[in-house]
Amino acid sequence: MNFKRLYLIIVLFLITPFSLNSEENVLSQSDKVFSVYSGMFDFSDDGKRSTLIGFQHQNENLNRDTFLGNLSPITGALITADNAGYIYTGVQAQYKIGKLHITPSFTPGLYHEGDGKDLGHILEFKSEVQISLDIFKDSELGFSYNHISNASLGDKNPGANSYMFNFFKSF
Repeated sequence: MNFKRLYLIIVLFLITPFSLNSEENVLSQSDKVFSVYSGMFDFSDDGKRSTLIGFQHQNENLNRDTFLGNLSPITGALITADNAGYIYTGVQAQYKIGKLHITPSFTPGLYHEGDGKDLGHILEFKSEVQISLDIFKDSELGFSYNHISNASLGDKNPGANSYMFNFFKSF
């Protein structure tokens, strides 16, 4: 799948209004949602592929129902086995269809390559889509795919494609 198609899919998820009431849109009635995830950073580049681990926070008190769906701010960080790191903050949309959650997000952030891949600039943008499933009360398991790119701000823009397995817990 090329990147233009992926971005089109993400944009369609963001602009397609779902007719769910606000009580169904939120992950739970808890105030905070924490996510830990692990996966493969830049799986499409054999030379710079690396495992990653990350953490993300969402404060549901800041959720807003809009014509784009239920939007909320998120903040997080990831680090790779090659000591590359990315700290980000941005927005995600939440769509709940029964026990299935579809969550596209966009998060600008600061990237440090460490011994990992040089993405061309300190300012990078992460576009992501997560699919998760309610498993227990206040918990979800999910899978996500993202692309990190500097939008040609730097001299080069190789980008990085990653996939992760996610665990969400509401407190």
